[in-house]
Amino acid sequence: MTIVKNIAITGQHGRPIVTDLFFNQDALQKPVVIFCHGYKGFKDWGAWDIMAQQFAKAGYFFVKFNFSHNGGTLENPIDFPDLEAFANNTYSKEIDDLQSVLDWIWTSNPHQSETNLDQIYIIGHSRGGGIVTLTASQDKRIKKIVSLAGVCDFRSRFLEGTQHFEDWKNNGITHVENTRTKQQLPHKFSFYQDFIANEARLTIKTAAQAIDVPHLIVHGNADTSVTLADGENLHKWSPKSQLFVVEGADHVFGIKHPWEDDSLSAHMNEVVEKVLGFFKTPTSLSS
Repeated sequence: MTIVKNIAITGQHGRPIVTDLFFNQDALQKPVVIFCHGYKGFKDWGAWDIMAQQFAKAGYFFVKFNFSHNGGTLENPIDFPDLEAFANNTYSKEIDDLQSVLDWIWTSNPHQSETNLDQIYIIGHSRGGGIVTLTASQDKRIKKIVSLAGVCDFRSRFLEGTQHFEDWKNNGITHVENTRTKQQLPHKFSFYQDFIANEARLTIKTAAQAIDVPHLIVHGNADTSVTLADGENLHKWSPKSQLFVVEGADHVFGIKHPWEDDSLSAHMNEVVEKVLGFFKTPTSLSS
């Protein structure tokens, strides 16, 4: 297996999009799978590398990346050394980053002989699930989409009308603790302002209703971070979707960081097997 770590893709917003590739180098064109991490996430979190290897072993060209403003850097993509970037992140930038990765695969990937550009699939976890839903509704290069514990609405997560929101608005910044690194991660109020300015583009319900490719929605029924109701809403809205509920699974399907095992958790293995089956089903039948 060929594993290429920490490629710097040039994006639209002045910071590199740090990217990994996993594939069997055999000059056979493979379906491309792009994975998007969630909030406070990163491409090397938990067992994402093991998951990537599972897809590569199954014959896919697997791509995962850090959003340009997730707080990681090319030198340190795992922790959060770039708090300025984190503070200035927006949903719009994350959509642009995914677009840049798609464009790179389409035009600049040095392993073109290994990729089938007619079969590009995207997977998003948590907040990344929202980003891939928005992107799939707009980019016709995407042939299948998977939401893993994906959110169904961004606006509700701002908690408008609460004291916390008012303090954020008045102060222009708020902080959220990263329980792993103990850092206080900053969010500028411009994050919310960008959402309001681009709300039509960033409304997941509208995007889900417009998706015309097969859509697999995977959710644990013990998820307390993004509840199963989000998955049910996505399924209700997305016309070519199927909902797969993982019994007893939490938001990260039994994975944690760091992950010291050499195999996936039982719940994540169940997820990967389901996604692989979904990808292998002919498009006309997979909905």
